[in-house]
Amino acid sequence: MKNKYKILFLILIIVGTCAYVFYESKKIIIETKTEKIQINQKIYNTDIIKNLKNGKITTEKKLINTSKKGKQKIEIKIKNFFGKIEKHTFEIEIIDIEKPTIKYNKNIEITEGDEVDLLKDVTAEDNSKEKIKVTVKGNYDKNKPGTYELKYVAKDSSGNKAEENFTLTVKEKAKEEIKQGQNNNSNSAFKTSKGFTGTTKNGMTYIDGYLIANKTYTLPSSYNPGLSQEVRNAAEKMFSAAALEGISGMYIGSGFRSYSTQNTLYNNYVARDGKAAADTYSARPGHSEHQTGLAFDICVPGYACISSGFNNTPPANWLANNAHKYGFILRYPQNKTNETGYIYESWHFRYVGEDLANKLYNNGDWITMESYFGITSEYNY
Repeated sequence: MKNKYKILFLILIIVGTCAYVFYESKKIIIETKTEKIQINQKIYNTDIIKNLKNGKITTEKKLINTSKKGKQKIEIKIKNFFGKIEKHTFEIEIIDIEKPTIKYNKNIEITEGDEVDLLKDVTAEDNSKEKIKVTVKGNYDKNKPGTYELKYVAKDSSGNKAEENFTLTVKEKAKEEIKQGQNNNSNSAFKTSKGFTGTTKNGMTYIDGYLIANKTYTLPSSYNPGLSQEVRNAAEKMFSAAALEGISGMYIGSGFRSYSTQNTLYNNYVARDGKAAADTYSARPGHSEHQTGLAFDICVPGYACISSGFNNTPPANWLANNAHKYGFILRYPQNKTNETGYIYESWHFRYVGEDLANKLYNNGDWITMESYFGITSEYNY
């Protein structure tokens, strides 16, 4: 009898053991892919599971929000071998270890003295989709010819930093064109620092066919064309367009000026303010754009006329943003004194035709004729 119970007990142990072994062999076994995920990476909740044994995922497949760094808990429902639903929780961490990407120009060239915006058209993108600021690392002198090795630097909020090398070349001003411009009554040709052809004929200088009058290039005292009819016609179209947009009464406050008129005007300014000051806002005789017959000063009733009081007024802003459509350029833009030789004049416009005017408009960041053609505007006497 005792042996019978022993055998029965042994059988129970064997059966229990087998049942346990069978149960254990049917437990869900999960192998995960990763616990760290890059920010803004496209990944689904079910992608976390690399291998699954003895179970079937029943959770709906959904994208994980990976737009913010930090830890998240992901719950996955799995039906086991026996048909029971189990909930498994996994912890993931959204991280950012990727540096920004900088889009830039590897080589920039300017002529000594030219203004340069090294960050113009430079952008940075990052997988975090945040706004990335780009800075310039290194020293340079726009007034000293040479080659400068610089770096663009961009850093995201996670501390990932990108650096890209670029070169700024400051070219020496063409001494040839300075000599050509000053009081030259001979007929000759030359090249500017930007490769444009300059010709001097009968005391007048043309760059790429455009008559130039500035501190470097002179006009003969006998040159007396009056205000061009083509300029008058273009001005009338522009004034009419302004009126349709609510700016009425635009007129030419100061148009053509002869050599002698400019001589009187300039000397009066010198007597009042001194030569150094006068040279910043008034041309010496023979150097005035007004004598070309292609330029004028604009006035509007109710606003300051031919003075800084016109700056930033509705008429001044309209002209700055629309004059190019009619062939005119803002001849002396703001912060370009080192190029033009003159202070900002929001009222002074020069006719060059629509083709060149559209180029110099430059989406509102006016390019000067000096910078575009690669010429100077400097007195040598």
